[in-house]
Amino acid sequence: MPSELNAISPLDGRYYERVKEFSPIFSESALMRYRLWVEIEYLIGLSREPKVHELAPFSEAQIKQLRALYQKFSEADAKRVKQIEKITDHDVKALEYFAKEKLKKVLPPGIFEFFHSGLTSEDINNIAYSLMLKDGIGIYLKSVARILAELKGLALKHKNLAMLSLTHSQPATPTTLGHEMAVFYSRVKRQVEKLSAIKLTAKFSGATGNWSAHTVSYPNVDWINSSKKFVESFGLEFLPLSTQIEPHDTSVEVYQAISRVNTVIRDFNQDIWLYILRKLFKQKLVKGEIGSSTMPHKINPWYFENSEGNITIANGILHALSDRLPVSRLQRDLSDSTMLRNQGMALGYSMLAVKSTLIGLSKLDVDKNAIKKELEENPQVIAEAVQTVLRKVGYPKPYEAVKALTRGKIVNLASMRKFIQKLKIPSIEKKKLLKLTPEKYTGLAGKLVEKYLK
Repeated sequence: MPSELNAISPLDGRYYERVKEFSPIFSESALMRYRLWVEIEYLIGLSREPKVHELAPFSEAQIKQLRALYQKFSEADAKRVKQIEKITDHDVKALEYFAKEKLKKVLPPGIFEFFHSGLTSEDINNIAYSLMLKDGIGIYLKSVARILAELKGLALKHKNLAMLSLTHSQPATPTTLGHEMAVFYSRVKRQVEKLSAIKLTAKFSGATGNWSAHTVSYPNVDWINSSKKFVESFGLEFLPLSTQIEPHDTSVEVYQAISRVNTVIRDFNQDIWLYILRKLFKQKLVKGEIGSSTMPHKINPWYFENSEGNITIANGILHALSDRLPVSRLQRDLSDSTMLRNQGMALGYSMLAVKSTLIGLSKLDVDKNAIKKELEENPQVIAEAVQTVLRKVGYPKPYEAVKALTRGKIVNLASMRKFIQKLKIPSIEKKKLLKLTPEKYTGLAGKLVEKYLK
């Protein structure tokens, strides 16, 4: 493998340390290992089929030796497969020949020809790629779980910390910082639950999906039920009706679900960036770090920007996979073969984005003084409450009266209270409004966090 300085992809170069968990799952060597796993387990399963008389069940010692082929698959093994592929120009066939080389030391002559018997490459590939994606999702979701934990912690800690809202970039009805974090927590959690519920499908039915070679060789074997058990042994859902290929529909569901998680995180990044702009969050000073090559004073929120950029790349790949993979000419074309190799890129950039957001969050502190100051500078936001109460008590043209006082004008709490004091409304309502401040005008924000996050 080239050094990180010579890597073409940033995932294998600059960012490798942050995504290296995916190397044993999505690398070329990993794909070989997953394929070999499927091939070996099929051979073992075939040996247990009573009606396949020519292949007796393997002993426990033989099974252990067989499984060692994929369990102990090494870099040297992967290099040998690539040497064979230079001759075959076919990656799955190269793996078959590699396995047969190894099996000669394990099995009696002739038996190893049952390796890959009746199968098409896609029978192996679709299960292998689904297993890779399934394992990759598990790694990705571990990082997303850390985002959820951070959001939940911020939400509960600051559930009652009033802050100014901005709608259309203008001062609006206050909320709480905890409530805003809870909204993102809820959105990410919802998409994670949808992603986690998807079960990937797999086919195992030969060249055009009909078990044709199987039934000619062994017509009395219940190939549908046998294949179903085999597929389900990998934790996948059996797909009985297919062409040569598994149609990738459930993989697309996964890609789209990951894309939605990414999009919510991207939205969060942008809001945090704007909170930093408003100085509601302070960026921690880290000794030795430099924010700008020319402006020494700067501390840039670049991890959030990095996350946004990586999400854009991740979702671009995910959208491309989602758009192209379910479409294949007649029984099969090979466009899916090259595209599926980029699953790891999509998940790699997705996880890189999540980790960048987490690093960004670790460098922030909430500035309660700045949050309070911003609220105090915008007392006009209680105008909504004033006109709503006026509506309640039948005050003539209440919206218009408050609009004349506040719209496009600089007001302060004193002038708001002076206006309220002059209103001819019931005393109980007037007292309520006179006590109202932007800091107290957060509705059910704190209770919502308490109710839905604990």
